Amino acid sequence: MALMPLNLFVSHTGRSSRQHVTCRYKCGDACSKPVPNTSDNEYFGDVLAAVSRRSALKTAGIAVLAVGAGSALAACSSDGSDPVATSSTGAAPADPPTPAGMNFTAVAPNSEDAVIIPEGYRQAVVISWGDPVLPGAPVFDVNRQTAAAQRQQFGFNNDFAGLLPVEGAPNRFLLVTNHEYTTEQFMHPGYDADNPTREQFEIALAAHGLSVVEVERTPDGLRPVMGRYNRRITADTPFTVVGPAAGAELLKTPADPTGRTVLGTVNNCSGGVTPWGSILSGEENFNSYFGAPEGTPAPEGEAAERLERYGVAVEPSERKWENFDPRFDVTKTPNELNRFGYVVELNPWDPASPPIKHTALGRFKHEAATIHVADDGTVVAYTGDDERFDYMYKFVSDKKIQPGNMAHNMTILDEGTLYVAKLTSDIPADQIDGSGSLPADGKFAGAGSWIPLLRSGPNGQAESLVDGMSAQDVAVFTRFAGDKAGATKMDRPEDFEANPKTGKVYVALTNNTKRGVEGKAGPDAANPRNDNKNGQVLEITDNHTGTDFTWELLLVCGDPEAADTYFGGFDKTKVSPISCPDNLAFDSHGNLWVSTDGNALDSNDGLFAVSLDGPTRGLTKQFLTVPLGAETCGPVVTDDLVTVCVQHPGENDDNSIDDPLSRWPEGGNGTAKPSVVAVWRDNGNIGM
Repeated sequence: MALMPLNLFVSHTGRSSRQHVTCRYKCGDACSKPVPNTSDNEYFGDVLAAVSRRSALKTAGIAVLAVGAGSALAACSSDGSDPVATSSTGAAPADPPTPAGMNFTAVAPNSEDAVIIPEGYRQAVVISWGDPVLPGAPVFDVNRQTAAAQRQQFGFNNDFAGLLPVEGAPNRFLLVTNHEYTTEQFMHPGYDADNPTREQFEIALAAHGLSVVEVERTPDGLRPVMGRYNRRITADTPFTVVGPAAGAELLKTPADPTGRTVLGTVNNCSGGVTPWGSILSGEENFNSYFGAPEGTPAPEGEAAERLERYGVAVEPSERKWENFDPRFDVTKTPNELNRFGYVVELNPWDPASPPIKHTALGRFKHEAATIHVADDGTVVAYTGDDERFDYMYKFVSDKKIQPGNMAHNMTILDEGTLYVAKLTSDIPADQIDGSGSLPADGKFAGAGSWIPLLRSGPNGQAESLVDGMSAQDVAVFTRFAGDKAGATKMDRPEDFEANPKTGKVYVALTNNTKRGVEGKAGPDAANPRNDNKNGQVLEITDNHTGTDFTWELLLVCGDPEAADTYFGGFDKTKVSPISCPDNLAFDSHGNLWVSTDGNALDSNDGLFAVSLDGPTRGLTKQFLTVPLGAETCGPVVTDDLVTVCVQHPGENDDNSIDDPLSRWPEGGNGTAKPSVVAVWRDNGNIGM
């Protein structure tokens, strides 16, 4: 099948489509506030400048870094323009065959208030905000919401999703989702942001956390059932703290003098399914849930530095939870803040088991944590700090999986070594000018090392590997450890995923409009654009259990017609426009699937399939788009089913639940509801 031009109907607006109201509630309006990372550690630009000086006598294009066997290298000109490949007769070559798993008609960019899917596919909503999860849950009524009802119902703004087969039941699965945040004016009719009520606060607590829902595969998609595993985790469910920070003075509060039991989890963003059948979820923008009454004196000295590095302001928070519970007041209960910002783990097969918080993986704005098992059985967890100019991390466990032993496997992430990434490149500095133009070698590539920060052992014992910081300091204030180690400042590292076929690790770097701003880090080979509105996808060939790796940019996202974009060397006239990569997944063929958040190309967010190998490396095709104002999250891609989480449909600065922009998924006079959607085709497997 011929590869037709896909980059149609694109209007390059130049800014993320994410609305200010979404920023306020989702991330505490981080983009309008000072960048928390003010460290003066050597950044990538310094390394490039040094390399450029060493390479002054070399001719352009001599220094080339190999990024792994089988990588397809583009033959690109030094000015970044696309080469024109020809056959020996001078004619353009035939299009390469469409990769297995990507044989669908690409969806065009659009702004419909609907989920748009390819021809020949079907879709159905699986579950929506307010739908019953537990027996006895009342029918959802948006005008009569109560906290008691919400505790039994599907929460708000689902982000990550995992689909786990139920043993012995071929058509049954556990659908596990997290609920990242609440946007109160899209939940409560007549909401007064200056004067929220206690009941609205209680509803918000109940709308956060995670949901475990048993679902059944039917000819019409996935149908929720009242299974024995169904469960709701909320923002006041007890969590057990494990690892080096458990019991530390930094985690002790009047309500928990042991420092080992935390009520709840908030701002759970993406996550991962472990090989042993548990769910990992990252506490991301937890800082925005903490505040203090207007006029409260701010702390000074070290306490102030810690708040600033984690983006916490001593002022009223957006939701004003501090008005109802002193644990969210950073001046009344300062250590409560230190009890959030971790990777949490849930055993969905035991509804009575307490979820846990893993402090050995560090504390920062975890987008997710995803697992790769090395050839020798070592478990490696990858996780990113989703903040402008923050870092990429991995944890290498000392323990290995014991099949069938969940009690042991739930401790795998307690003992091992936490590392932070430092990237380098031999590309001369004068070829990385902030424009995104390709260097003479035709690709952005380099090497790197993992710098050890913390070694955790049995029973919470740990050793700091950072001068001047204790083990507990590294576990709780990990960002400072990364600063001291000289880690590379990245453009919002979000989801990590390892390719199950090749072991290569992929990272979604969503955007960073502060790159190149005076006083901030400038462009480098892995983050090559100033005012980076569209983001990029990084490919790492890692020595999983070691400390060395090589890397290459797979995608430099944006409008394919723009000079500052790159699609793995593939013909840019034959790809779909993609902007702001967020979550990643793989299909059984080894194709990468990318969901987006904040499309800066004047189109709805979507889900895209990307070919990684051979002559189609970099081919990018849009599989679906989500409704107005929504974000595409948590993709699960199987051979015969795709599910996505549709988060915050209809969120717009000029709208609310009283004056809605979107009526999806119900239509008519219905309420916009975050939901999980299933997509499938009746006549065969996905993309075949």
